[in-house]
Amino acid sequence: FAEARYNEDGSVNESFVQNKPTYQNATILVAGDNFGCGSSREHAPWALLDFGICCVISTSFADIFYNNCFNSKILPITLSQSEVEEILGTVASGSVELNIDLPEQTVTTADMRKYHFEIDQFNKDVVMEGLDNIGWSLSHMDDILAYEESRKKESPWLFS
Repeated sequence: FAEARYNEDGSVNESFVQNKPTYQNATILVAGDNFGCGSSREHAPWALLDFGICCVISTSFADIFYNNCFNSKILPITLSQSEVEEILGTVASGSVELNIDLPEQTVTTADMRKYHFEIDQFNKDVVMEGLDNIGWSLSHMDDILAYEESRKKESPWLFS
């Protein structure tokens, strides 16, 4: 968001939403359609994470960006257009607190409006356990070692 956050002279653009004091420490980003389009590399989620964002709510995401969010431990939540607009309206009115309940798969606003979102079980588990691809692989170390042992017995010439 560098082009939006700063003016051409490098000064802070006071009109950019995340530069406003109310939103400076936000950890949830409520965004427009097809968020992350053109940002398929890992750097886009990394930049959001470095900025303090741990959840993005949108109506849709670019596919690669969506999957890279999970690798970066960012929760991408998809809601309908009307739900995102309601949340944006609530936040714009000064009621900026949002609660994400991943086990229940809900987003709750400060005025207690609740929105349900879908997430596949694998990605839900990965986020809840705080695992990246390496961590997930390591969580299966017993299976990996057992497979390696079985391969050594089946094809010992590969290991000599």
